[in-house]
Amino acid sequence: MELTLDRLTRSFGPKIAVDRLSAALKPGVYGLLGANGAGKTTLMRMVCGVLRPTSGEIRYDGVAIEQMGDAYRARLGYLPQDFGYYPEFTALDFMEYMAALKGLGKRIARDRSLALLDRVGLAGEERRRIRTFSGGMRQRLGIAQAVLNDPEVLVLDEPTAGLDPKERVRFRNLIAGFAQDKIVLLSTHIVSDVEHIADEVLMMRAGAIVLEGRPDELVAKAAGKVWEVVVSATQAETAEAELYVSNVRLLDGARALVRYVADGPTIAGSTPANPTLEDLYLYVFRDGAPAASRREDSGAHFKEDQHA
Repeated sequence: MELTLDRLTRSFGPKIAVDRLSAALKPGVYGLLGANGAGKTTLMRMVCGVLRPTSGEIRYDGVAIEQMGDAYRARLGYLPQDFGYYPEFTALDFMEYMAALKGLGKRIARDRSLALLDRVGLAGEERRRIRTFSGGMRQRLGIAQAVLNDPEVLVLDEPTAGLDPKERVRFRNLIAGFAQDKIVLLSTHIVSDVEHIADEVLMMRAGAIVLEGRPDELVAKAAGKVWEVVVSATQAETAEAELYVSNVRLLDGARALVRYVADGPTIAGSTPANPTLEDLYLYVFRDGAPAASRREDSGAHFKEDQHA
């Protein structure tokens, strides 16, 4: 089983969204990382046959997917970023409707729908209208409908966007459970989701893959590029404005531990830190204005803590 992306290009007028991209995907989870506008969604829509490439070709086991037609779609499961649903449908009604669209028989559709709703943690909720579901419940329903036909290729576009940390963990576990013997392409800008479940990471920028490999292989590339230093609150604010800071952790009202990426130590007293995939992501995509850091201060704003 192999999905081959051969010099894929997709243009929208003068704008090139995907630029001569090539990759060979075999069973496993592929995490597609990139900033907004990198071309991730365009690529995934081409993989799903929703968009046709301007040039290049997608082949499944050596056969062009356009030539395969319905035979390819029967092997495909798709959860788009903007998952559409009918709010007045119950979860079971929606699953059976999607099963009919996928060509499943009525009895098989009912049995498989109930089994999948149970597997995604929606047992007992099958008669509730979807409009009453939380965001996490709707996403779990989305993954259930995507695997109704037991697909060999599963495409998930930003599946954890907007979910709280608990639901993101639950969803990652679901994906891992469904991924066995499938080619799973998972697009996200949440690096930790990829770090936990991806077998391979593809970093995409300006329509092309700029780095690819196992998470541990890629993290090793950031060795010697990650630094930590304890500074005053005022210095931390300056660092956030001028450097590529991945994290600020408040130690007390006057000091903070700043973690940043750079080719060498920029602040006096900085020491090397063990890199993470998030550090590498920030280093690779560090062009432009320095990124705002994540905070570990229970949601308090830095300026408020500075005067505490």
